[in-house]
Amino acid sequence: MSAPAVSLILTTARLRLEPCDDRHFEGMHALNADAEVMRYITGQPETREQTAAVIARVKARWVRFGYSWWSFIEPATEELVGIGCIQNLRRSGTEPDPSCPMEIGWRLRRDRWHRGLATEASVALARFAFDKLDAPELYAVCDAENLASAAVMERLGMRRRGIERWYERDLLTYTMTPEEFAARHP
Repeated sequence: MSAPAVSLILTTARLRLEPCDDRHFEGMHALNADAEVMRYITGQPETREQTAAVIARVKARWVRFGYSWWSFIEPATEELVGIGCIQNLRRSGTEPDPSCPMEIGWRLRRDRWHRGLATEASVALARFAFDKLDAPELYAVCDAENLASAAVMERLGMRRRGIERWYERDLLTYTMTPEEFAARHP
């Protein structure tokens, strides 16, 4: 499958979202090497080698699917302050499963927590998924103890489905249709 002919750089009032690539290595590694940021994701900080492998996989997914992970760039500083995705969920393995629903996800640097940036970026990502990819619905998942991420899902307008099995883990799962998104974010 080839990438769709759509603009891949998204903008919000405070962020520029651009497809993750090698230019973002240092910022992404700093983010993913923070144990507190990764607490509910993998439970451990990422090594430089792991970050390099992630970027290589993400770049390949952009080519294959036309969507994957974006870097959240703060235009005032040109710093990477977070990352987020539109990708297909998976039950197991290391690659998204196109037969599974599309997922929206995000993470931010700790010094940018509690500023509304995750919600702001997720609105742009959801709009891309619904308007450009014609996603019939979006899912979001998080560790049941990750109350901050669940709150972003609720601010986005997602409905709680309960605990479901994704990524070989039991995760709190939310969903949203294009109509629900449009009603909340016209």
